[in-house]
Amino acid sequence: MPEDYVERVYAGWVGKTIGVRHGGNVEGWSYEQLERTFGEMTGYLHQFKNFAADDDTNGPLFFLRALEDYTHTPDISAEQMGLTWLNYAPDGHGFYWWGGYGKSTEHTAYLNLKNGIMAPRSGSTALNGSAVAEQIGGQIFIDAWGLIAPGNPRLAAHYAEKIASVSHDGNGKYGGMFIAACIAAAFAERDIEAIIKAGLDVIPEDCEYTRMTKDVIEFYHRNPENWRDGFKFVFDNYGYDRYPGVCHIIPNSAVIVLSLLYSRGDYSKAINICNMCGWDTDCNVGNVGTIMGVMVGLDGIDPSWRKPINDFLCCSSVIGSLNAIDLPWCAQYVADLGYRIAGSEPAEKWKPILNGKQSHFHFEFPGSTHAFRTDWDDRSHHVTSFVENTTEAAASGERSLKVVFDRSHGGQGYRAYRQTYYRPEDFNDSRYDPCFSPNLYPGQSIAAKVMLPKTEKRSIQVRLYVRDRNADVRHYGEKTTLTPGQWTELAYSIPAMDDVCLLEAGIEWIPEGGWGPLIAYVDDMRFAGEPDYAIDFAQERLEKWTGTHIEVSQLTYLRGLWTLDEGKLCGSYYGESAESYTGDLQWKDYRYAASVIPQSGSEHRVLFRVQGGIRSYAAGFSEGNTFRLYKNENGYRELAGVDFEWACGQEYEVGISAIGSDFEVTVNGDTVIRYKDEAAPYLNGMVGFANDKGSRTQYSAFRVKGL
Repeated sequence: MPEDYVERVYAGWVGKTIGVRHGGNVEGWSYEQLERTFGEMTGYLHQFKNFAADDDTNGPLFFLRALEDYTHTPDISAEQMGLTWLNYAPDGHGFYWWGGYGKSTEHTAYLNLKNGIMAPRSGSTALNGSAVAEQIGGQIFIDAWGLIAPGNPRLAAHYAEKIASVSHDGNGKYGGMFIAACIAAAFAERDIEAIIKAGLDVIPEDCEYTRMTKDVIEFYHRNPENWRDGFKFVFDNYGYDRYPGVCHIIPNSAVIVLSLLYSRGDYSKAINICNMCGWDTDCNVGNVGTIMGVMVGLDGIDPSWRKPINDFLCCSSVIGSLNAIDLPWCAQYVADLGYRIAGSEPAEKWKPILNGKQSHFHFEFPGSTHAFRTDWDDRSHHVTSFVENTTEAAASGERSLKVVFDRSHGGQGYRAYRQTYYRPEDFNDSRYDPCFSPNLYPGQSIAAKVMLPKTEKRSIQVRLYVRDRNADVRHYGEKTTLTPGQWTELAYSIPAMDDVCLLEAGIEWIPEGGWGPLIAYVDDMRFAGEPDYAIDFAQERLEKWTGTHIEVSQLTYLRGLWTLDEGKLCGSYYGESAESYTGDLQWKDYRYAASVIPQSGSEHRVLFRVQGGIRSYAAGFSEGNTFRLYKNENGYRELAGVDFEWACGQEYEVGISAIGSDFEVTVNGDTVIRYKDEAAPYLNGMVGFANDKGSRTQYSAFRVKGL
């Protein structure tokens, strides 16, 4: 394993995210349109509050979870990877382009999987035809599979072939293998042509992908100076007009190869050239960004690209608490799997950080901010503020977050915070329809270490806080007066609360007097503990992104119509189960209670230990005046059932106690089912709401208390 493996994984994620953002809002533009509008690109084309979700970053992060849910070894199967699609992607919205069966490759593959056609047949040419199988998706989701196999292109291609085959075949699959191998090779190689050769070595010599790549290399050798001549060659010989479908892989891959070659090893040149070529810009520039990011490392990526990203990544899976994360978290998660696959121990510095399960903001990656932001009380005062990574001070490790306000006044609050929930107004658009559950809940705790520089002469107090979006109020921990030059550890146990949505968690500094610049350092901030809160849906709201993207706050959904009606959550669907989720994937033992009002139909349920669309438990009212407990294993299987007379229009409180593999289910306080799941139980997961068989159900409130 490379000594700087973890940092290079982070550089790959940073490079990928920059590339996707750079190309995101000109996706589908032609070379001519881009040249006419922007001329020579040197930086971002558009500014964003936050860049919304994108399929190019959804796929790499969530498909990789197959290694956690099944096995991280090379023995993992294409079928298991296909099941991972069904578990983490919403059904028919967000995550992918849902362009229709036979038009969108991903939509086609998803419907095949959902109807029992398992991978690799789900993505095969034999089933879907070559036009569908050879679209671009085989490589745009593939980056993480190169990141887990540093310096081992063949291992990267082994994994990539399986995951690409879920939806693609032929050149569509070879593209995934090629890109993954190039990324793996970039950990060990600094020569672009050697990296490209590593990609060619893992795919058939006689395929169209190989022929195209060799032709582009040969043209580059004859004409090494002008990339625009190179694009003309690509356009004339491998343009869109020569290939079927909506977005064929070959023209776009030719642009990737061209951009790598003409960049001469310069990250900025590579992504700018790739973007100026047009076609599927976010996909192409994203792949180039990962390869180049790994190759050049963080030092090779200009800070002007990184600063607007601010380490933030938005996703649109069914796991709402994983839809607003930071790039260090992504790198830690991927690197942990890479070490496990290699059977290797990480450096001591990274051991306490790498498991990726806890919210730990450590700032150990050069330049990392973990998406922290600044705020202050009196907005009538013009204050310049920012956060930056620094080696000037550290409570542990080598780095911390430096927080700067160029002016501050006594009695005013100045804050650095991590946003723990996102709203439509936090974005400029609705790319791939994200929705969120908070990253932090009442009942949990936050901790952080803070310090003032020795030069600070004023007396300054500090406290931790959380901000509730619903009431727009802050809840504070105890205040402490800081001693300049000394690290102080802060802790705040968030009390149990009802009807809140925690929007921020952060640190507030309050000068006791005077005015002047305020500089502070933050390190080792953590979220921990168990939830303890309740929600009355009459206090919640609909969040409108667009006319067709309207979400119930704090919820994600798999499928169905979910809205607020008469002050209650309401769900319905015409066929299979309608499902909506909230909470955190890492919740383990808890008590969960929901007020359920069957409206029509025969199946009305609550969900617990939800790990995705095909992994959960359900309990609820069923046909024939029964109450049943189910386990979802890519389809619901009844575990237990009892006679129970219920009626539409009546309200029932369904309670769940989940402790280890032991479950107790109550209705209106009376135990109706006790069950111990001894067959591969789900030991953690979110909570949720569901119905089935064309039913309609209301939920007036719910409560969760961790044990």
